[in-house]
Amino acid sequence: MTNVYFPIFLNLEGKLCVVIGGGKVGERKVRSLLEAKALIKLVSPEATPALQKLAEEGQIIWERRGYQPGDLEGAWLVVAATNDPLVQKSIYQEANDKRVFCNIVDVPEFCSFIVPSVIKRGSLTIAISTSGASPAVARRIREGLELQFGLEYEVYLKLMENLRKQILGLNLSPKEKEEKLHRLAIAPIPQYIRDGDLNLLKVIIEKEGLIFPSEFFGS
Repeated sequence: MTNVYFPIFLNLEGKLCVVIGGGKVGERKVRSLLEAKALIKLVSPEATPALQKLAEEGQIIWERRGYQPGDLEGAWLVVAATNDPLVQKSIYQEANDKRVFCNIVDVPEFCSFIVPSVIKRGSLTIAISTSGASPAVARRIREGLELQFGLEYEVYLKLMENLRKQILGLNLSPKEKEEKLHRLAIAPIPQYIRDGDLNLLKVIIEKEGLIFPSEFFGS
């Protein structure tokens, strides 16, 4: 039976996260957590050259040994990439006891959370999960969405944030502001950005009485 998960985005900035296992999988998990600005403790007798470099630079704390009970003290989250069933169970039990989010890679019965397949385009994050039923299907869906939501969406969202601030500063009724935001949201702005058609883009924006932020387009 597939587990039921609650979809959530966590703010891990400044929060202690423990990664157990210093191989390639552990390295990927560390890099993802660094992007989230987490404080990272790596527990592993060995580590990839890239992880060693991160430790030397002070970007992560590296405990050069195997897992020991107590390693999750003060942690918010743990990810373990180890093949030892006894260690996996011990980590999961400690995480449960201390109410720490736990993910034992490829062992769903020892996971209180799973990591979805993700697309990032600047401020846009799309997470896809099959609740562990088929990671391959999640990857296929992600690949399709990557084509639908191209790199232009990073610029698009920066632009929309700017336009939203302009609209909120206008002396208009809430309904009028909402209507402007709606018209911009349904306009083919991503297509114009992708095609480099800044003239049409400028027309749409100025038609709403807004200033075209040319600095987003290098002009």
